[in-house]
Amino acid sequence: MKNNNIYLDIHTIQTVPPSNINRDDIGSPKTAQYGGATRARVSSQAWKKAIRTYFLEYGNQTNVGIRSLEIPRYVAGKIREIDETIDSEEALSMAKKTLKSAGVNSNKENKTSALFFIGSQQASGLAQAAIDKLNKKSDLQEIIQDNPAIDIALFGRMVADDPKLNEDASSQVAHALSTHAVQTEFDYFTAIDDFSSSNNAGAGMLGTIEYNSSTLYRYANVAVHEFMNQIKNSEAAVSALKLFIEAFVKSMPTGKSNTFANQTLPQALLITVRPDRPVNLVSAFEKPVQSNQGYVDESIERLADEFTEVSKWVEDPYFTLAVNLENIGAAQETFPRLLEAFEQELTDILSDT
Repeated sequence: MKNNNIYLDIHTIQTVPPSNINRDDIGSPKTAQYGGATRARVSSQAWKKAIRTYFLEYGNQTNVGIRSLEIPRYVAGKIREIDETIDSEEALSMAKKTLKSAGVNSNKENKTSALFFIGSQQASGLAQAAIDKLNKKSDLQEIIQDNPAIDIALFGRMVADDPKLNEDASSQVAHALSTHAVQTEFDYFTAIDDFSSSNNAGAGMLGTIEYNSSTLYRYANVAVHEFMNQIKNSEAAVSALKLFIEAFVKSMPTGKSNTFANQTLPQALLITVRPDRPVNLVSAFEKPVQSNQGYVDESIERLADEFTEVSKWVEDPYFTLAVNLENIGAAQETFPRLLEAFEQELTDILSDT
């Protein structure tokens, strides 16, 4: 290896039917202008929340982060897990005192002043410190910074009250954009009152829901070398990155999902691990795809073409893996086999560092 830098790029093409998975402040599907056209947009925050939820539900991870105002109660719960003889009120008081000593203040409602992101192991460490009556700020902050949960390492943590508790994100997640122009549509709906009288034909409720449908280009990257420094265990890091890819592919923001049942999976996936820099291939869609026979096939073709074009500007990747993306010099895999291949390839690279 020429250097110790390792960058993971994840690209997908994913079609989504009529839906409103990420709303703005007036309930409209989020959009963005790109290439002179209005595109459907799903914010990175919305999809990162879906990824974190996937970690909790399917990852079998014991150290996943909790982001909440209720951190004093969370740490108090950890205190009682360690020592059941401590009652709830005393545990909460101990948690608040320990968090304050660490620089994380809470109010009379036992909530932090802002959302705070903490891992399960970090919370357990603070709980033990509270029981042991440790109150030295530097020691407590070290507990908060040690053993970061995988989602805190990936997505970062910002603490305005004390920047020493910040955690730099090793991952970047782009806003998903449609590969084509979109128009917002309106669904007018009514609901009938089941107990309405026979002479009342009116609706019990009526309204409108805005929605659109789109074929999205989605992208994320991870500075693997930075993630390794955070996790400090190569086997655990590889396993976590494998889970991150799985969650990126299989997760879906939940906005209006009961209304639209928009539970799709990507139609194409491209994974690269590079030595020089991450590369976003959204430039493939600066000119919007135009079609009346679907957008997926041309979007996949453009992604492949852009990957080839970008290869003129960057170093050769360590390896490339793909599902349903031909003509890029990568073996076509099923998704489970791609994850297995990724695990083996990255493990081999890390063993050479």
